[in-house]
Amino acid sequence: MYKKVEVEIGGRTMAFETGKLAKQTSGSVVVSCGDTMVLVTAVAEKKSKDMGFLPLTIEYQERMYASGRIPGNYFRREIGRPSEKEILTCRLIDRPLRPLFPKGYMSETQVITTVFSADEEIDPDILAMNGASTALAISDIPWNGPVASCRVGYVDGNYVLNPTKSELDKSAMNLVVAGTEAAVVMVEGRTGELSEKVVLEAIFFGHEGVQPLIEMQNSLAAEIGKEKREVVPPEVNEPLKAKIEELAAAGMEEVVTTADKMDRGSRYDQLKEEVLTALDEELYKDEREVSNLLSAYKKNIMRSRIVEQGQRLDGRGFTDVRAISCEVGVLPRTHGSALFTRGETQAMVVATLGSERDEQHVESLSGDSYRRFMLHYNFPPFCVGEVRFLRGPSRRDIGHGTLARRGLESVLPLPEDFPYTMRVASEVLESNGSSSMATVCGTSLALMDAGVPIKAPVSGVAMGLIKEGDKVVVLTDILGDEDHLGDMDFKVVGTGEGIVALQMDIKIDGVDRQIMSDALAQARDGRLHILEKMEEAIDTPRAEVASHAPKYVTIKIHPDKIRDIIGPGGKVIREMTAEFDSKIDVEDDGTIKIFSKSNESAAALLEHIEGMTAMPEIGKIYNGLVRTIKDFGAFVQIMPGTDGMVHISELADHRVNKVTDILKEGDKVKVKVLDIDGRGRIRLSRKAALEEGEK
Repeated sequence: MYKKVEVEIGGRTMAFETGKLAKQTSGSVVVSCGDTMVLVTAVAEKKSKDMGFLPLTIEYQERMYASGRIPGNYFRREIGRPSEKEILTCRLIDRPLRPLFPKGYMSETQVITTVFSADEEIDPDILAMNGASTALAISDIPWNGPVASCRVGYVDGNYVLNPTKSELDKSAMNLVVAGTEAAVVMVEGRTGELSEKVVLEAIFFGHEGVQPLIEMQNSLAAEIGKEKREVVPPEVNEPLKAKIEELAAAGMEEVVTTADKMDRGSRYDQLKEEVLTALDEELYKDEREVSNLLSAYKKNIMRSRIVEQGQRLDGRGFTDVRAISCEVGVLPRTHGSALFTRGETQAMVVATLGSERDEQHVESLSGDSYRRFMLHYNFPPFCVGEVRFLRGPSRRDIGHGTLARRGLESVLPLPEDFPYTMRVASEVLESNGSSSMATVCGTSLALMDAGVPIKAPVSGVAMGLIKEGDKVVVLTDILGDEDHLGDMDFKVVGTGEGIVALQMDIKIDGVDRQIMSDALAQARDGRLHILEKMEEAIDTPRAEVASHAPKYVTIKIHPDKIRDIIGPGGKVIREMTAEFDSKIDVEDDGTIKIFSKSNESAAALLEHIEGMTAMPEIGKIYNGLVRTIKDFGAFVQIMPGTDGMVHISELADHRVNKVTDILKEGDKVKVKVLDIDGRGRIRLSRKAALEEGEK
């Protein structure tokens, strides 16, 4: 059944069509706004397989034809590995959807978004998020939605719902908000050192703004939605559950009071073996059933201790931050380095400076762009004591690196003040909660160690939530287990002045304004505490870039001299690059940027270029080289690529019959510039230079 509905959002119309395209799916919808159009499909296998987790896959595909472009790679087609933008959009779609699948649903499910048409002003990601919810809502796939999503901007002190890209260029905020009818379920984005109050109002401005989309999805599902498949909640083996809790009671108390992560894990594994050994095999079907019940028991005990007794796993108070250690300059040959340790989470963060040529080329639907600041997050298996194959960065790695990058971008110097390209790599060496926030702190330290004049230091903290009925506890600086067994992961990044980036995921139905307000206020205290600890290691950027960093020098030459620097086929600039071991960038206006490994090579190259490109000055004496002899005079080179003419009458203070009586080709001679005419011809005098020397 074909159906089209339109919703007015932020002054623009968002249209939803179903029943025309991809009709063999469980649910499909085409979402359009302006000239941007996406197809979102949802498909689930009919058979359910108990895989122990929800087998949900989210894919987002940008087709270059959507903006009238041909892919720039060798194959001229969209390659298999998704771009960073595609990965980040997959995560945006996934995070609000996943918690709303009913417990016990195990059918393999896939949601695919394909961008068919792209308007430069309307980003497809918000359309994709709303399309995914709508496709699931009208399908037969069991799901406790809908959710709706929007983008919030902040222009001239006013909130803007779903701003265009032009409006975002002027916005102090780029925030994506997703919510159900009752509560907020996801937040992600950047803010420009805005206060907690401004950010809080933005989140709920967005939540209120998406309500028409919630109403539309409910109405559409009621009218044309398929009947949902029945999900049979997994039966709990009550006798087994009771026996496990009886056997594990004493040991579990020891587990949840063991502060050290590795010791706690070992004690839990030992307890599991003890329970399995003591159990009658007739009580359970397989070992996984016992594992699930024991894990649920651990979760309940941990949450109960926090809510009822006010005791966290490591004994901290709810607002306490773990012990912090900060070191800078720990790697001798890098441009900037920092080792940030917070509890059992540790990151080695390294900053590298380069020239404009090192900028990252990014190809997207909106065109080509260049990124001068890159942040790469690496999470090797050893950091959590595991063994697995080393692969490329995962979607999680890309997401964590992007969150940290957004947090630092707002404090970076402008290109005209600091022309370096900056790359930061974060190597997570240990992890027990919020390695992404350790990356933020380490990046701030490493950049200052490298001499990057950032506007202010930046820190980040991860907040957690335990909600049991009416009892709510917000936790500062959560452990890995508190993240896994808790209800929220709320990462807040900021300076001493305000918030610069944030990301929130929840596992419950949503969080209200009061919980969000409390979490932001508590995060501010934690963030400022961490900043104080960071300032003990380094409180301001170093006055100069590191000794091993490339040295940057600029010089302005006459545009007519650019060809002398480049040379035929680039020969001259290549030779200079090799001779002085430097990078040379030449701009059309005559600006030359030199990046050299040392101050000495930079100074030598600068002197060489000045000699090649200097313009002759009237009245100045030069050491010249006789290039050509003519009957009427001699042509003398006074600087590379610049010749002048000495007339026979200007060779000496007496009459000269033949030029060769005074000069020969290849002679070195002092000459004075008498005049430069409108056509650039230079008149020289040997006689005047001799007279000048006698004075």
